[in-house]
Amino acid sequence: MTFRDLHYGGDLPLLLPNAWDVASALAFADAGFRAVGTTSFGVAAAAGEPDGGRASRDATRALVRRLAGIPVHVTADIEDGYTEDPEQVADYAAGLGADGVNLEDSSAGRLIDPALHAAKVAAVKRRAPGLFVNARVDTYWLGQDAGVESSLARALAYVEAGADGIFFPGAAAPDDLRILAARTPVPVNVLLVPGLTLHELAGLGVRRVSTGSLPYRAAIDAAVAVATDARAGRTPPPATPYATMQQRLTRHQARA
Repeated sequence: MTFRDLHYGGDLPLLLPNAWDVASALAFADAGFRAVGTTSFGVAAAAGEPDGGRASRDATRALVRRLAGIPVHVTADIEDGYTEDPEQVADYAAGLGADGVNLEDSSAGRLIDPALHAAKVAAVKRRAPGLFVNARVDTYWLGQDAGVESSLARALAYVEAGADGIFFPGAAAPDDLRILAARTPVPVNVLLVPGLTLHELAGLGVRRVSTGSLPYRAAIDAAVAVATDARAGRTPPPATPYATMQQRLTRHQARA
């Protein structure tokens, strides 16, 4: 199936785990996921940078290129495209070699003019028609103009510009999700919603669910727990054997 097909096939939404490096992407692939996304937070944080300041540009490009040959689809979180210039956004997105991109309609913590974001979407689709563009509406995420009608107005402008999917991070109320999905004519993506299963999200019309930076943050917590448990004299938790992870990396290196 193509990456686009994964948004339409099956009874459940596409569950998209978000990786921050090659090892995490390979682990998700070995766990049976058919597509992996990157996380701008995880990629930036792993490099010692805060999220959202366009700091992940080079690291994201390098990661996607290192994932060439991975036996699953790859979609990249490219923040706001790292520039206001739609043609430069298109150059970057088209040159990644990914199956899709996630493109935010905010910059520096503020919503941008939806006409500018629509221009970015249109430029990417002109340059790379086969690239799945997931246009992100950050109204709920930022708590700015966060309502169904205002969010839909932005979403529909991006669909008209050629967006293949719409991402509403932070939207969590079932009534809101039902309306957003029903009135958006392309697959709707949300973050994991506490208290709602994939089956329940499917019933609301959601077609894609992303883990976002949660796996990265949980991994950091788990790493700290290993050290603090050892310090306290507790038995370390089980983990994937060194040899297994080494084999994954060796196989990947041979495919690249």
